Amino acid sequence: MTVAPSEAVAQTFPAKPIRIVTSAPGNSDDLAARLIAQGLTSALGQQTIVDNRGVIAVELAAKASSDGYTLLLYGAPMWLAPFMRDHVPYDPVRDFTPITGATSSPNLLIVHPSLPVKSARELIALAKARPGELNYGSGSAGSTPHLAGELFRSMAGINVVRVAYKGSGPALTALLGDEVQFMFPSTGSVYPLLKSGKVRPLAVTTLKPTPLAPGLPTMAESGLTDYESASLLAVFAPAGTPAAIVRLLNQEMVKILNRPETKERLASAGVEAVGTTPEQFAATLKIEMTRWGKLITDAGIRGE
Repeated sequence: MTVAPSEAVAQTFPAKPIRIVTSAPGNSDDLAARLIAQGLTSALGQQTIVDNRGVIAVELAAKASSDGYTLLLYGAPMWLAPFMRDHVPYDPVRDFTPITGATSSPNLLIVHPSLPVKSARELIALAKARPGELNYGSGSAGSTPHLAGELFRSMAGINVVRVAYKGSGPALTALLGDEVQFMFPSTGSVYPLLKSGKVRPLAVTTLKPTPLAPGLPTMAESGLTDYESASLLAVFAPAGTPAAIVRLLNQEMVKILNRPETKERLASAGVEAVGTTPEQFAATLKIEMTRWGKLITDAGIRGE
């Protein structure tokens, strides 16, 4: 029986350590990457290491060999950058092959406790009564908290001002200091503050209620029908990676993500484990790029 070249490669894969390139350490991206790396090390018998490269991670992975030994775990800034910058050194569709969706973390609409609102409806009413007076904080341009804020502004028909910070951490600090009145952080980044009562959550950005934010109404329930936003992470291989290797990695990663201990560990950080086929995430990627790309273009959002 003749063995197809890609199948033959997969039979000997991996023969050396695998590297997962991702963003900076200490966030939910890093946590997901390390949980997947630990699982792959056990399952495949070769060490899988996490390589935190920050903003250059995507470009580095795009230039890597298509042999399955360099993988990328990243979120929306990877596939939305071409809508915000004229010269991006990679194409998110042409240069990468999806392996699996990894995690999803909804955003929360939160306000400073001094703001006299208890719901998203009341915030919208206040913003309409005080046009141009309310500020919302976000990290970098095109980040999910930024886009969630722009989607809110657009769908609610309100005049609010975005104040940009170098990340969600500084934006949260600004909210605590009442420099901005509201923001849309991911659940994971704001969990400790919710428990302390230092911020007031108004709604969650999933279409349906989520156990990651028990008791909170959705934005749709608050009057903005079809409002949806979440921070997605996925694992990619460089384009041209043999299909058999992609299938093998997908099977093992989905097993890891579906383990109760993985789900529990991620949920404790405000993140939901997600395991998909490569085809399913490719379809999700197309939807995300179309939906958010239109918002970015219509709002004239440019990279900072």
